[in-house]
Amino acid sequence: MNISKAAQATGLTAKTIRYYESLELISPAHRLDNGYRDYNESHLRELSFISHARELGFTLKECSDLLGLYNDRHRKSADVKSLALQKIVDVEEKISQLQVIRKSLKQLTQCCHGDDRPDCPIIDRLVEGKDADSE
Repeated sequence: MNISKAAQATGLTAKTIRYYESLELISPAHRLDNGYRDYNESHLRELSFISHARELGFTLKECSDLLGLYNDRHRKSADVKSLALQKIVDVEEKISQLQVIRKSLKQLTQCCHGDDRPDCPIIDRLVEGKDADSE
């Protein structure tokens, strides 16, 4: 099938599929005589796999590692689980960072009058490189 049909089948864009192929995340598509890529069911499985892994927050490198395990008939499920557990740690760290950002933004917005005057403590603190906790 051509790239537009592969894109439609996987929910990815043609540009993304070409990008994944250029990174060698997926096996190269067979080229037809006219030069067009021809994707098969194996490509669709790889693309769907990557798409789902990306939805769970895996990086392209991690997707590559997971695809390697997917294609390894002698893989250990412990290796797959280890990657997933590390992703949980990464997600928890991001959540913690986002909570700090949210707290800082809430404090900054509480300092601002939000009226028609041009002076704004949010702008002032951004210029100074400070958040509301810095004082």
